[in-house]
Amino acid sequence: MRSMVSFSSGRAALLLVDFQEEQRSDPLYATADFESVLTQARRLLLAARSNQTPVFHAAYRRDYAVSPLRPFEPRGGDGEPLFSRKDSALTHICPEVAPENGETVIYKNDASAFSEGSLKGRLAELKIEWLVVAGVWTEACVAASVRDAMAAGFRVLLVKDACGSGSAAIHQTGILNLANRLYGGAVADVARAEALMDGEGATVWTTDRPVPILYSLQDAPRHYESL
Repeated sequence: MRSMVSFSSGRAALLLVDFQEEQRSDPLYATADFESVLTQARRLLLAARSNQTPVFHAAYRRDYAVSPLRPFEPRGGDGEPLFSRKDSALTHICPEVAPENGETVIYKNDASAFSEGSLKGRLAELKIEWLVVAGVWTEACVAASVRDAMAAGFRVLLVKDACGSGSAAIHQTGILNLANRLYGGAVADVARAEALMDGEGATVWTTDRPVPILYSLQDAPRHYESL
């Protein structure tokens, strides 16, 4: 269903998840149509900055000294992480959305941006109600961050065209799976998210019950476009 939503002044924040150089070039981690997703994320970032909306950047940087090796975690032949090694230049945040002074950067060792431990408290201190979320990969780190945000009591605005994954199908079904249980939150495109951060109202997709979208592999793209 579609509902009119607005943000209370000063009660929204932007979370950008894993917009790192790996997404461009690492064959294990490359995001489909990444440049387009990155462009849309930059639009959100500029809108947030123009409205003094707090910005949080999360980046995956695997460091065994911070978080020990987990059972069954894949490793390379040298015993080091298979991707996102802590000392790799590919873990750097892309310059198009690079943090500026005053913006928080969270380096994490797990999927969720909340796994590092400080994000919930920082958002609570700012009295945030709505967390605008964009990032990669949709079904992995974005999904984990969205679910943890909801569990922490935040409303999530999931910006579908500023998220991406390894293929369009993985991304679209990832968004649909999140939308099916996005209680208290909403799904929007970048244009509507910009309007909300500008203090305007916007008509966005919301759910009023569990699993309102019963999609198939054949009609998933149509349902995705309808969000």
